[in-house]
Amino acid sequence: MQPFAPSMPMATSLRRPSFTACSSSLLDADDEGVRGPCEDATLCKRFAVSIGYWQDPCIPHLVRLSKARKAPEINRGYFAHVHSVSQLIKAFLRKTGCSCQILNLGAGMDTTFWRLKDEDLLPSKYFEIDFPMIVMRNLHSIKLPTLLVAECVLVYMTPEQSANLLKWAANSFETAMLINYKQVNMDDWFGQIMIENLRRREWRPASRQSRRSKERLLSSGWESASAVDMVELYSKLPRAEVSRYGIESLEFLDEMELLDLEITFLATFSLPSFF
Repeated sequence: MQPFAPSMPMATSLRRPSFTACSSSLLDADDEGVRGPCEDATLCKRFAVSIGYWQDPCIPHLVRLSKARKAPEINRGYFAHVHSVSQLIKAFLRKTGCSCQILNLGAGMDTTFWRLKDEDLLPSKYFEIDFPMIVMRNLHSIKLPTLLVAECVLVYMTPEQSANLLKWAANSFETAMLINYKQVNMDDWFGQIMIENLRRREWRPASRQSRRSKERLLSSGWESASAVDMVELYSKLPRAEVSRYGIESLEFLDEMELLDLEITFLATFSLPSFF
């Protein structure tokens, strides 16, 4: 292994560590003067990444891109900073075969863990230590996107219950998508069959489903919504899939209106182009 020797201090130790307990007032201090530079440093790194100094697919999830352009010397400095520390970390991991632990003191919004994970270089244990507010912000940012699926569910709930459910989902997940498949025309042939089947089981629908799904979802806190009926949905299915299973040759069907159900896609981000 070729040694890496940047012009920065580096210390190694084989001694048992000894720690001096810090006062609780120091650990709990809400010191804006200390936490502020964390945001500034991450914004600078975000800008440098945006113009191609290095690749970091994780940092856009932590901070938004600043409109203010950073000076070239700042970008070059952060490039040297990030890469020199990264090289030292990787050298240590390779030397130990990743059978080690890393304690990132004052980690801020550092993305080293995720970059090491992408390169399959994670140590046995990795710890990040910082102010509780910063740690909680990172935890909030890295929650995985959530998909909620509701197939013929809301019809069994009162309008108030389903509205509360939709609001809860919109407010509980930072990045989420809801697929809501439901019957909206209870007066057509298919709807009447559904109601009759429910009556045989001595149950009545708690609510009459409305076609104003998009408006309802947007008013519940979702950022975007789109709806498509089953006729349009069926027409956009991959024809290769339909042909492979011979769906249209199984039975004759000339009234596609029987498929006039509604499937609603909604999400807190721009609607993905699924079809």
